[in-house]
Amino acid sequence: MNLIKQFSLLFFFIIAFSVSGFSQETTKPDELEFTEITAPVDSVSKKVDSVAPKLSKPVSIEVKAPAVDKLEKTTFWGIFISGFIGGLAALLMPCIFPMLPLTVSFFTKGAEKGKAFTKAALYGFFIILIYVILGLLVTVIFGADALNSLSTNGVFNFFFFLLLVVFAASFFGAFELTLPSKWVNKMDANSDKGGVAGLFFMAGTLALVSFSCTGPIIGTLLVQAATTGALLGPAIGMFGFSLALAIPFALFALFPSAMSALPKSGGWLNSVKVVLGFLELAFALKFLSNVDLAYHWEWFDREIFLVLWIVIFAMMGFYLLGKLKLSHDSPLSYISVPRLLMSIVILSFTVYLVPGLWGAPLKSVSAFLPPMETQDFDLYTPSLIGGSHSTDPRTLDEKPHKYSDIFHSPLKLNAFFDYQEGVEYAKKMNKPILIDFTGHACVNCRKMEANVWPDREVYKMISQDYVLIQLYVDDKTDVMPEDVIISSKGRKLNTIGKKWSDLQASKFNSNSQPFYVLLDPGTEQPMVAPQGADYDVENYKKFLEAGLAAYGKK
Repeated sequence: MNLIKQFSLLFFFIIAFSVSGFSQETTKPDELEFTEITAPVDSVSKKVDSVAPKLSKPVSIEVKAPAVDKLEKTTFWGIFISGFIGGLAALLMPCIFPMLPLTVSFFTKGAEKGKAFTKAALYGFFIILIYVILGLLVTVIFGADALNSLSTNGVFNFFFFLLLVVFAASFFGAFELTLPSKWVNKMDANSDKGGVAGLFFMAGTLALVSFSCTGPIIGTLLVQAATTGALLGPAIGMFGFSLALAIPFALFALFPSAMSALPKSGGWLNSVKVVLGFLELAFALKFLSNVDLAYHWEWFDREIFLVLWIVIFAMMGFYLLGKLKLSHDSPLSYISVPRLLMSIVILSFTVYLVPGLWGAPLKSVSAFLPPMETQDFDLYTPSLIGGSHSTDPRTLDEKPHKYSDIFHSPLKLNAFFDYQEGVEYAKKMNKPILIDFTGHACVNCRKMEANVWPDREVYKMISQDYVLIQLYVDDKTDVMPEDVIISSKGRKLNTIGKKWSDLQASKFNSNSQPFYVLLDPGTEQPMVAPQGADYDVENYKKFLEAGLAAYGKK
């Protein structure tokens, strides 16, 4: 039963990184050079207040608009959960699991129960302190500015891709990541001093000795935490990681008899590393996809991404069945029930991915995948569209939209990618505007487009009742010379992403994506309070209906 829990933790380790679903991709407003695209206002709330008297009577629909502080709390909780699950996975590494009974026996041997628990608790506290300091050092060394740019910077994303591939190779047994032996020896010598200082150096020795196993997990966690743009993200991630490591030492010191329930060390510990290596490899592809999308390379499409995932997870399933062997694997004379059950889960997930090659939305993993519009062979979107396209004769002689040669709207929607062009078209058509501040690296944006927008009623409102303007805040394409804007600080906003991120921050006082604004094209003011990601279809439907009601009653 213990093994079932252990391998279940391994599988859910990848789910921990879908806290990308928890996170909001951000760009700090105070780092942007504001420009007078339109008359700026101090905040979204002031904008809404300016039209509130006009809307208060006709609009009776209550719309939930997520608050910024709530989104930040959700981000931090997601990072913490990621770290905690990563710490649980690290406990099963060959460098840590065998040390658990040895370390606990050191605390309990010849000591009273209370004193043993106190020593173990201090030991656990120092483990937490060391890793949290490591997380804070990441912020101090790179700085807040760098952390906020990591999620969209092409060089960093490609570096993270290569880094995670190296981590995966390490888990597969190609080599071991080790720290200089002098560090380990010096820390170990200091741990013999005894007292509180000795416990601190014991915790430091654990961190250094186990680096070959925990390094790839810590590195992946720090990458994920840093790319959320949250200033304290790395420290919070390390707190969750170290807490999961520290709790068992204190609990087993308090209840030493429970140690007998732990499974014995053996070849299964290396299997844990290999499975995590497969997960690291799968996760690395997301960073490569971010680079491909931001720079419009257009060679890492959705079906290529899926083919690689299908192969990776299929090989993981075959490995658990004993059909693949690596250099450090022990002989496997039979398949245990936990391995069999885990292989069934993983191979079933692999089969689930296969229809995605023909355009199936794969909603459970849509946040990780490249956008559906990058798919060459798509049977899903035509079946969704049906007769939902507008038949207004004024749309038949439309010219290609600005930037439509590099951007492709989701679900074949008639989207604009330039703010002014979209506003002029909305005035011509006498329709309200739905502005979607989005990004190539925004996992929540992909999840909304795959899980919420395909709803029949939502899709009909977006395609027929609104003019959709999608503004990519992380795109690296240079704008035309005539479109370059000089900011108030004298710096050029010379890329599409800089231009629209500046617009979002200066006009709507927001820095998160996705960010949806229902705009009156006449006044260019929000008709209802803008909101971020909301995966409840009914709530999002009410949000769109509120905008239509406000526009119809003006």
